[in-house]
Amino acid sequence: MATWQCVKQCGACCNLDPAERPEIEEYLTPEELELYLSMVGEGGWCINFDHITRECRIYPHRPRFCRVEPEIFQQMYGIEAEELNDFAIECCQQQIEGVYGDRSLEMLRFDQAVGI
Repeated sequence: MATWQCVKQCGACCNLDPAERPEIEEYLTPEELELYLSMVGEGGWCINFDHITRECRIYPHRPRFCRVEPEIFQQMYGIEAEELNDFAIECCQQQIEGVYGDRSLEMLRFDQAVGI
């Protein structure tokens, strides 16, 4: 069985382009939406994403909407804890495909890390 995990130096989730997330207002509070939009930088990338190291500069202090945790996904998306694993894997695959492509090194690394 595949088990979700974050893959270091991927950063696909740091591509915050609001045009790619038309439903964003449905799951963020007005305050979170304002913060989210303030984090969108050049090319849709998060201003806290270091393109050289491919890591988040604020990872320990990242906002709620940047965290993959059962309670947060329940609140934001209505995803029950037992559904989180499959949902998170699917979300990551969609995001990685959209940012890097379905045959990218990032996708291969993710699939291998989660056991697909």
